[in-house]
Amino acid sequence: MGGRPERPIAVLGAGPAGLTAGYVLARGSGRPVVLFEADHQVGGLARTVMRDGYRFDLGGHRFFTKSHEVQRLWQEVLGDELLVRPRLSRIFWRGRFIDYPLRLKDVVRKVGPVELARCSGSYAAAIARRDPRAHETFEEWVCARFGRRLFELFFKSYTEKVWGVPTSEIRAEWAAQRIRTLSFGRVLRAALLNDGDGVHSLIEEFHYPRLGPGQMWEAMAAEIVGAGGQLRLGARVERIELDGGQVAAVHAGGARVETAHAISSLPLRDVVALTDPSAPGAVLDAAHGLRYRDFITVALVVRGDDLFPDNWVYVHDPEVRVGRIQNFRAWSPYMVPDAECTCVGLEYFCFEGDDLWTATDSELVALATRELDRIGLGRADRVEAGHVVRVPKAYPIYDVDYEARVRTIRDWLEGIANLQQIGRNGLHRYNNSDHSMLTALRAVENIRDGTAHDLWAVNCDSAYHEERRAPEQPYLSAPETPRVLCDELAPALGGQSIE
Repeated sequence: MGGRPERPIAVLGAGPAGLTAGYVLARGSGRPVVLFEADHQVGGLARTVMRDGYRFDLGGHRFFTKSHEVQRLWQEVLGDELLVRPRLSRIFWRGRFIDYPLRLKDVVRKVGPVELARCSGSYAAAIARRDPRAHETFEEWVCARFGRRLFELFFKSYTEKVWGVPTSEIRAEWAAQRIRTLSFGRVLRAALLNDGDGVHSLIEEFHYPRLGPGQMWEAMAAEIVGAGGQLRLGARVERIELDGGQVAAVHAGGARVETAHAISSLPLRDVVALTDPSAPGAVLDAAHGLRYRDFITVALVVRGDDLFPDNWVYVHDPEVRVGRIQNFRAWSPYMVPDAECTCVGLEYFCFEGDDLWTATDSELVALATRELDRIGLGRADRVEAGHVVRVPKAYPIYDVDYEARVRTIRDWLEGIANLQQIGRNGLHRYNNSDHSMLTALRAVENIRDGTAHDLWAVNCDSAYHEERRAPEQPYLSAPETPRVLCDELAPALGGQSIE
């Protein structure tokens, strides 16, 4: 007479973090695993959408990492389908396109020597009066390191467009996590070094799946199923059943599945709301107070082989609502099926329920068409079609109270012995895909090997670095030039990661 079947490990959410956990478990642990995903497509924010044969990302997703583990995993899953692509991006600022990485001649010509002098003076004044005490807000943190003038010119409007709250309400921890080693002097050195002397300190190319980032996650999902794991799409988690300080079962898609362990990439706010018995009132209040920035991509099909050469353009103009524009043919020519057309993605940052979120698809396509024309990247009369995708809870917000709320939730979650939170929303931390994958790898080790990795510490103090890769290093490395110099603050430089 056979014994009771072994209870599976439940993975909640099939974005990059959840799929990584499922992949490693299904292929190497010898344990049954089941993934639950509310959507009917894997990949989460990193998925690739296809409409009428055109493929487009929800945001841009370069594949770069200084983690050997993650790089090996990407190569293992996609092999030759992981292309090496050239990188080109610019900043649209005050009606001008500024090259990025910065080139001194271009900056002087477009920003002007007078404005550069004012920024330098403001920077010098900030250094002279710098207060060694910690700064509490993003605005204070940036002004102390770059000066008030540079903050007002380049940081303030774009950052508030992306996050939807005043920079005085964004915590300094966000800046410290993403851009802690960046300085005005470093920006100037980067501009000087890239001004025709043959030294290129910033990343010039990156990996990218031939058919978009979704190809990576779809291939990983297929491997999970091929190795005997279960993937349940359209199965929204409805309840997390607790018993004796552990997850006893997961209710999803109308089914109840008993589980030995649960690994969750669901937003912290949702996890707390789903537990049964309910969390204490203080934990529920903390979860309810967590805030997220939502996201809309409007993909326009435009007649013309290439509107502009950039992979993406950051839009700092406060007169338009678009924050960033992707050129998907520049990411991979295989994304666009018609050689006489191109496909661009205009990205709008919003809150669920606001005027952008509730606008009809046709209204959003019309808005994107007007703004593409106004910026000068594509004529309105050449737009042939438009497609809209809304993404809720795309980016966790680091507002004034987020840290205390996360601490309250974390303290309570630590009492649930067999539940681990991973990924960007699972930890309410603005991780990139590779860091989300690392949290998943560490979570699997905690189950498989009995380790005690603190998943909340992954990427807590790390900064990305982008210089030309040395042959012995995984893909990118070098401790001198922070990743944000390329993307986080794009042109001093913006507030939104390309991921």
